[in-house]
Amino acid sequence: MIVLGISPLDKDSTVTLMKDGKVLFAAGEERFTRNKLQSGFPAEALQAGLRYTGISIDDIDVVAYPFFDWKKETQLFTKNLKDETAFLEEAPVDGIQRQVDKALANIPKNRPVVPGLPDPNEKMEKSLVHRMLYKLVGPEGVLSRNIAKRSSRAWKREAMTYHKEWQEDLEENLEGLGLKEKLRRYDHHLSHSAGAFFASGFQKALIVTLDGYGSGLAGSVCIGEGTKIRRIHGIEYPNSLGTFYESVTSSLGFKPSRHEGKIVGLAAYGDPKILVDLVLSRFHQEPGNFRIIESNNIYFSRYLSSLFPKIDIAAAYQHVLEVVATAYIHHYVEQTGIDTVVLAGGVIANVKLNQRIFEIPGVNHLWVYPNMGDGGCGTGAAFLSCRQDLKKREPYQNVYFGPDYSDEEIKMELQTAGLEYQHLEPIEPTIAKLIHEGKVVARFNGRMEYGPRALGNRSILYRASEPEVNQWLNQRLGRTEFMPFAPVTLYEERNKCYYGMEGAEHTSQFMTVTFNCTDFMKETCPAAVHIDGTARPQLVREEGNPSYYRILKEYHKLSGVPSVINTSFNMHEEPIVNSPHDGIRAFLQGNLDYLAIGNFLVEHPTHKNSK
Repeated sequence: MIVLGISPLDKDSTVTLMKDGKVLFAAGEERFTRNKLQSGFPAEALQAGLRYTGISIDDIDVVAYPFFDWKKETQLFTKNLKDETAFLEEAPVDGIQRQVDKALANIPKNRPVVPGLPDPNEKMEKSLVHRMLYKLVGPEGVLSRNIAKRSSRAWKREAMTYHKEWQEDLEENLEGLGLKEKLRRYDHHLSHSAGAFFASGFQKALIVTLDGYGSGLAGSVCIGEGTKIRRIHGIEYPNSLGTFYESVTSSLGFKPSRHEGKIVGLAAYGDPKILVDLVLSRFHQEPGNFRIIESNNIYFSRYLSSLFPKIDIAAAYQHVLEVVATAYIHHYVEQTGIDTVVLAGGVIANVKLNQRIFEIPGVNHLWVYPNMGDGGCGTGAAFLSCRQDLKKREPYQNVYFGPDYSDEEIKMELQTAGLEYQHLEPIEPTIAKLIHEGKVVARFNGRMEYGPRALGNRSILYRASEPEVNQWLNQRLGRTEFMPFAPVTLYEERNKCYYGMEGAEHTSQFMTVTFNCTDFMKETCPAAVHIDGTARPQLVREEGNPSYYRILKEYHKLSGVPSVINTSFNMHEEPIVNSPHDGIRAFLQGNLDYLAIGNFLVEHPTHKNSK
């Protein structure tokens, strides 16, 4: 059976083509339109997938979509918001001024430099009018309760409109392709669960999803066994850790659903103790569940941002996320006795949270779905459409599910760009030598990665021995980041570089969780180690990506170090490159030293001419 999976159209619209339970092609529309987190029907990705696989529209048996129709979704969140109103009317109002004053007195005056911030104690600059507004409606009180209820009602109206619009867009495009009658709709969180479980290879696992909103829920816990998935708990929206984290992302001046990773990076520089009690007081926790007081009142985090350093707010929100999520999951680990946890949902993009989940007592095995956000749940819906084919499933060995390009196509683009090149086979020893010499090499090879991580085929590589690289390379690429670049490490050298990987080696091949670094890693690869002593590695095995592995193996021979920097091959606010044309443009614009594209090596013309 051939299934077309389409992720939600509201952002990061993605296509999956699956045959008999195996992914043949999967890619986001953004990679083709060059518009990050592209919304709408993924027409270009679909056509690319059909061309690559040779599948025709008529061959498609099912179109799987991970949301119910707009009327059913509206019924679900209408009930939830009615429940929230009742909860807010009963919840006591606690004054927080004393806590705020105490926290203000605990802000350190002298702090180390934070890369990317002019002042480590930098706050959000707000006008007097805004500060007065935030003080009125941010802290808990009658006004804040009314604001929270009103915001939830506004969210409901917008959500109803969006679900209706996206449904019309989906059905109109499917009808034009003759596929409308083949559409099957699935529960959003069940789709996330299926993607995570069936790609993990585990025969039995506790499946946890956490995100903003989907089919009435903001999270769930399921038991996956064989080809069956049974939900044992759902977190009702608006008690959403996704909304919680988006609010602080927005309040600190970043873009929600895009820049949450910056909050994770900032958090390591702050002191969570300054605000943790205050932020945690917004949660009503009980075993196996939690509720958030005034979840949709964005003014609470904006009130804090007008008073406290960005790093301390980020630290508190990150810490509270970890505390609440791990307590929730720990309950079900104890209740079920299952030691294997698989994760999906937008919140699971938080790699530091994933480390904390793996550290929960009783968790011995961890898998994080590589495309954990909504862009990945179209694949989960496709899995649900062909469960009968999944009895002998295998875990993902890689996620190189996008298109690739021939040497002839690459050569044509190089010639069109007027670039001089060398054709080298094998090219890997030369790449390793250049990295060892301190050159920045953009690597474009094979099939494009599916999901948000660059995993070597569309990556920029550099030696990890220079911590200064985080600043000057980010400047070249037009980025402002607070996280260090991630390392890619030979699989067999993992225990020399990281602590506590046993049980998470497989998911670490997809750069989805942080680990504490060994002294060897800190000494030899300081550019890849965050201020808190952790790194987010990608482990590489020869069978997963032979060419990429050979580069690392050759570099290890030259340097004695089994890791290099791997950052995504793209300019700031652009998607990861897809085609040779995209790669050449980003290489030139980023002023990178070398481009290794297929078996061709190109030195940047300005560098070559300056010799």
